[in-house]
Amino acid sequence: MILDDVNDILKQEAEAVLTIPVTQNYETAIELIVEYVHRRNGKLITSGMGKAGQIGMSIATTFSSTGTPAFFLHPSEAQHGDLGIVRENDIMLLISNSGKTRELLELIDLTRGLAPDMKFIVITGNADSPLAQKATVYLLTGEPKEVCALGLTPTTSTTVMTVIGDILVVNTMKRIHFTNKDYAKRHHGGYLGSKSRKQSGEE
Repeated sequence: MILDDVNDILKQEAEAVLTIPVTQNYETAIELIVEYVHRRNGKLITSGMGKAGQIGMSIATTFSSTGTPAFFLHPSEAQHGDLGIVRENDIMLLISNSGKTRELLELIDLTRGLAPDMKFIVITGNADSPLAQKATVYLLTGEPKEVCALGLTPTTSTTVMTVIGDILVVNTMKRIHFTNKDYAKRHHGGYLGSKSRKQSGEE
């Protein structure tokens, strides 16, 4: 019984990943990241609430470790001074499955008070949502059904958000020609640091 459930969950999650809508918006989003972070010397700022926020943290650290400076900004803490991290040439990546997260909508308005020309990439399940409408470009999750028995807990949706983040990271790495040597400079310890140095011929 449990093994049947395991196989069913794997199939549902795999199907959700395979049916992520693939549009020209990915090219636009990646070009924006390259333009603002690598040509204009800005940084990528990710944000989200709850589970989406945890995905945003992970995406930020993965970007940073692969040559694209990125930080996670908690949308609530932004209202208490952390918004000061924002600069004109930065770009924001906001994550919300519903596209209606109040704190993110407020973050957009507050950010535009500091940097009126800020560009926003939004990952969401709803193209008609307020966040998608305020975005410079949005990337859709495909609104996958959660594998949670209640259909409520962010499970499948967070898997898809993570994969979309991976797509952005990997394609940005390719665009900036990020190498094993570049990777090694950012990973001085642990297995990955050792592996990257060997692959770059530094060990």
